[in-house]
Amino acid sequence: MSDLHQQLQELQTFQENATIRIETLGSFCVWRNQQKIEAKEWGRDKTVQLLQYFISNRQRNALHKEKIMDGLWEDWNDRDFKVALHGIHKALEPHRPSRTEPEYILRQGVSYQIDLEKVWVDVEALERYIIVGNEAFNHDNSVAKTAYKTAINLYKGAYLPNRVYEDWTSEEREKTQLLVLGAYITLAEILIDENPLESIRLAQKALAIDNTWEDAYRIQMQAYIVKGNRPQAIKTYMKCEVILEEEYGISPLPETKKLLKEIESIQ
Repeated sequence: MSDLHQQLQELQTFQENATIRIETLGSFCVWRNQQKIEAKEWGRDKTVQLLQYFISNRQRNALHKEKIMDGLWEDWNDRDFKVALHGIHKALEPHRPSRTEPEYILRQGVSYQIDLEKVWVDVEALERYIIVGNEAFNHDNSVAKTAYKTAINLYKGAYLPNRVYEDWTSEEREKTQLLVLGAYITLAEILIDENPLESIRLAQKALAIDNTWEDAYRIQMQAYIVKGNRPQAIKTYMKCEVILEEEYGISPLPETKKLLKEIESIQ
């Protein structure tokens, strides 16, 4: 088994077997031993906010308690943090013996972070699948296709949609959107000769997220040509041209215009 195959298998195994699974895309939901943690188990909304903050900053080093509270709440006191943290521990580990260290939120002095080796998080998994897909691209496209498809299937909507007005969620939301747009387009590129209709569908899914994503229009144009539908390929360019003018007052890139000329020259 290749290293990339092994990485893919490990990701899939972790997704299936993790005791704590957290979904953040399209909605927020936490699963403990395959059972959904209900809203009443969290108690206060500040408990949920703190867990979501840990997730949003999961790739950084452990964060100091005061930095966390400054990022989360304008008016806070030490008790807010203690109560919220206790709420997380109680929801994730309701049967943890007293005087034992929590398993899922790591503490170093007064700094904290979520343990990604024990907690499965959909945005983290999505990124890791895409990394495997990118490494396999043009080397082992069977692995790349599986990795990109799995990542795309994890994307059920924007990151923490109930926190769209919170500054501490915006970076992760934008990053995840860019990652999934890239996955749609790269997978569509891989499939364009063997399954042009699927490439068109994937490009349409990307445009549903961002209708100015020019790569998606080019993929559609190429796929329509593979299907022998030159009028639809030209129509796609015209739609791209209109959208870019309406949204940004710009015209398509030179490579998109070049593709149009190539399509128009087809006899």
